[in-house]
Amino acid sequence: MTRDPHEKRVARAYHRELIGAIVLYAVLLTASGHYGRPMTPGLLRTLVLASPMIGFGAAIWVIARQVGRVDEFARMRLLENIALSAALTASATFTYGFLETAGYPKLSMFTVWCVLCGGTGVVGLARKLLDR
Repeated sequence: MTRDPHEKRVARAYHRELIGAIVLYAVLLTASGHYGRPMTPGLLRTLVLASPMIGFGAAIWVIARQVGRVDEFARMRLLENIALSAALTASATFTYGFLETAGYPKLSMFTVWCVLCGGTGVVGLARKLLDR
């Protein structure tokens, strides 16, 4: 399936914006770890350590803009994929919560985001393959 020039332009803009947000996140993450960890506890340290959320927020803004730019079918499909992934993530994290009470190691909350993002990709790929 070929995309028209408008769709290609929209996709290029999305990728450029998302890469920019991810680079901002990575720079802030590196700087916050380097400078924030050795700081004395207090408000400034908390702000420095939380600063990568600026890049994270930018990525959310970029994704929300893209959802608004795509056609209704693509929007519906993406939101369905996210919903399915969220349900799978909830199931996995809830199950692991029970396993933690059985002695499994505690996992960082960062794990949940990784499972959600990975799950969205896997669900999208699986649905694409099943639609063939």
